[in-house]
Amino acid sequence: HAGGTLVNAVLAHAPMIEGVGGVRRPGIVHRLDKGTSGVILIAKNDSAHQYLQEQFQARTVEKEYRALVDGHPPTPRGRIEGAVGRDHTHRKRMAPVLAEDGKQAVSLYYTLEKFRKHTYLKILILTGRTHQIRVHLSFLECPVAGDTTYGRKTPTLPLDRPFLHAARLKILLPGETNPREFIAPLPSD
Repeated sequence: HAGGTLVNAVLAHAPMIEGVGGVRRPGIVHRLDKGTSGVILIAKNDSAHQYLQEQFQARTVEKEYRALVDGHPPTPRGRIEGAVGRDHTHRKRMAPVLAEDGKQAVSLYYTLEKFRKHTYLKILILTGRTHQIRVHLSFLECPVAGDTTYGRKTPTLPLDRPFLHAARLKILLPGETNPREFIAPLPSD
């Protein structure tokens, strides 16, 4: 998109990072699905970008999300393991696939609050696959509320986007010896 993106805002704020980590997503260390709110990490130079990305690749970063889902998971807490890859029918979507057709993905979920038709979850992801949380929760038949791609075509609540939030990120910053924790409160919507 030519405008209205996080990258556009970052470049307007800090034009010197243009080209850091590549021209498509300057400075962006990791991705969030469109519509997901919360913490995102942006590097100001190439060495910091590489240092931070290496931690994501080594899976030493702690990533915690919050989601409101339609329905109730089969257990109050659990572990979802399964390969995620391109959906063979809809190429823009991801899907649970056989191990040889995708990449292994692991998500842990914990019930924070149960409602009549929904459940509020804390989710820790041990891997970082495209649409991982949305695919895994849909597989449990508890799609993220407001997610019309992996959930119900007509949202069960008046939401303009999926109720998925990157709540916390813990990572070691360049030049520091102890990991830092970054927390983003839920947005008002």
